[in-house]
Amino acid sequence: MREVLPELLRWWRAGATVGVGTVVATWRSAPRPAGAAMLVGPGGEAVGSVSGGCVEGAVYELAQGVVADGVAVLQRYGVSDDDAYAVGLTCGGILDVFVEPVSRTTFPELGEVAQDIEAGRPVALATVIEHPDPAWLGRRLVVRPEAGSPGSAAPGATEAIGTTEATTGSLGSSRADDAVTDDARGLLASGRTETLTYGPDGERRGEGMRVFVSAFAPRPRMLVFGAIDFAAAVAHQGHFLGYRVTVCDARPVFATASRFPSADEVVVDWPHRYLAAERDAGRIDARTVICVLTHDPKFDVPVLELALRLPEVAYVGAMGSRRTHDDRMARLREAGLSEDELAHLSSPVGLDLGARTPEETAVSIAAEIIALQWGGRGDRLGHRDGPIHHHATGLVGASTGPEEATGNHPE
Repeated sequence: MREVLPELLRWWRAGATVGVGTVVATWRSAPRPAGAAMLVGPGGEAVGSVSGGCVEGAVYELAQGVVADGVAVLQRYGVSDDDAYAVGLTCGGILDVFVEPVSRTTFPELGEVAQDIEAGRPVALATVIEHPDPAWLGRRLVVRPEAGSPGSAAPGATEAIGTTEATTGSLGSSRADDAVTDDARGLLASGRTETLTYGPDGERRGEGMRVFVSAFAPRPRMLVFGAIDFAAAVAHQGHFLGYRVTVCDARPVFATASRFPSADEVVVDWPHRYLAAERDAGRIDARTVICVLTHDPKFDVPVLELALRLPEVAYVGAMGSRRTHDDRMARLREAGLSEDELAHLSSPVGLDLGARTPEETAVSIAAEIIALQWGGRGDRLGHRDGPIHHHATGLVGASTGPEEATGNHPE
């Protein structure tokens, strides 16, 4: 919903009713992820996309009907449907789309939710998309972190809790509200959007009720240590991928905002001291990626010693040649790191793309982060059979091993 929120909010403030179609589940090669949304405005305007063009026409007509009769609908599109080819979903994927009427009456909390999203404060929407009792369809909870919990506010943002209740709305019973609130906070902490299944009254082992939880978490963080020319290219790639990028270096002559225009912040500090402070402040989570580009042992060994011992982090990569890598590993072993801890280091950093320039190397680093996040192997799709999309593997941060890593780095 984030992409279409400005238009939705404009119509909502004007008192209009908008048909909103949201992808709530996908299988196989569905073209858009869960959370992708399409609006049908009061004048018939279409905004956004649920399938990249495949089923927009069908969803458009369904949204018009939903606005007319006020009844939300969960619709599946895919090759298993007799009408799949008619609506244009020929790519082999299947997607569930929940279409609902949104107005000040049906979604009175939208204004506050929009303020949270704009300010970078974490908030989740939990919406009933399937239930034996039709009266439950479309009911929602707005869930925020508990006051004082890690991640309850984005770095640099003011706290949301205290002026806005942690949970508003209701699905239909206190039991369902409690179960979904707990699970939604877990998804919010990891920045994941999912459809959850419960019993009709929120029973965790039951079936019958499906709840779509859309998590609007602050942007994940990319910490780039080393204010070198490669860092500027990596910061640019990180910004492009949606990370909140911090560049940190202890040398003030190099760590300047003008040298890193794509970074959200440039910090002058010793890398290990800055990382320790961010850890202690609770601003490092399982989505954080760390790129150590100094290839200078007095900087990279202390920060890597700390980074590889963090309980939760998505990725730790370090730049350098094979010789630099071998020396670094020896120093880290001398510092007391175990082989299990060292296995989380991606070094030399990046995939083997044959990269030479800083920009090409930044692409190889971004490619490795993406591949580890989704379980990709980095080989050419045209040389493989099977599906082209992957699901998250939980292997982010696992090392490719020194013999499999790339040599796309300066000596």
